[in-house]
Amino acid sequence: MVVTFGIALLLCLVARTVFLRILDRKITDKLTFAYTFLNAIRFPSVLWCLAAALAITIRNAIPSPTIVNWANKGIGAFTIISISLVVAAVSVRMIAVYGERHSMPFAVAGLSRTLARVLVFSIGLLMLLPIFDINITPILTALGVGGLAVALALQDTLANFFAGVHILIEEPITVGDFIKLSTGEEGIVKDIGWRTTRIQTGGNNMILIPNTKITSSTLTNFNMPERRVAVDIPIFAAHDADHNQIANIALDAAHETAGVLQEPAPSVWFDPGVTPTYLQMKLVVHVASTQEKGPVQSAIRSRLFEKFRGAGIPFPVVKP
Repeated sequence: MVVTFGIALLLCLVARTVFLRILDRKITDKLTFAYTFLNAIRFPSVLWCLAAALAITIRNAIPSPTIVNWANKGIGAFTIISISLVVAAVSVRMIAVYGERHSMPFAVAGLSRTLARVLVFSIGLLMLLPIFDINITPILTALGVGGLAVALALQDTLANFFAGVHILIEEPITVGDFIKLSTGEEGIVKDIGWRTTRIQTGGNNMILIPNTKITSSTLTNFNMPERRVAVDIPIFAAHDADHNQIANIALDAAHETAGVLQEPAPSVWFDPGVTPTYLQMKLVVHVASTQEKGPVQSAIRSRLFEKFRGAGIPFPVVKP
């Protein structure tokens, strides 16, 4: 019987290897469902080989009723576990792809993928227990009592978990938003996990912030209500400068700078205007996101400096 099982398992594994290699050559597009399914069945297919080998063995050998009983249980267990692994992997991947294509932050976040895995594996476990004649009722009772003890011991962890769910449902922030907390941390939201939210800073560092801190503290989301932001650039000149000429030069500099949106159009304001020591105006432009604010400001200031020198516009002189 052992020899029969070994031969059957070897043949199944060889067939599995050949089958996967053929699919690897034919399926190359990583964005298709077929590619996702192929990667999802790589490990579960080993369990299928074990189940098939057991089935072949009990059909061709003459095992005892006890061995047949345990073999049938093994076949059922391997089948349920492997299907659960495949469904979980495919579900997580399809949720991620769907979220990316339809701009759904809830689907892109890591917490949603964790919830999908927990749901699939919970269903698989409930289907697996009856195979081994395990009564679910006492287990549910024990889980109810034990769950209370676990909840008391893991208060912070559970608080962060439910805070993460709250973030995904209410969406005060989403993956890809540029945010700043009242405590000073700022950056782009890269992931919302079951315990922490990950923020990538401008220095390419990753800050892990507990979800409860996100929901309980004051934060600024620079991408709400939309990603476009206004940028104010103050302009200074001497009293004898022509403010109309300054306005025209500033608008030209704005239109020539990459990253400046033409709708809404750049504008120049005589604000606050005449001060005791100089003229002050303000150039207002719009950029696509907060991340572009700094580079656009720097580029416009450089252009203004060059154009002012070329046009002979006098700069203010502050006497000590």
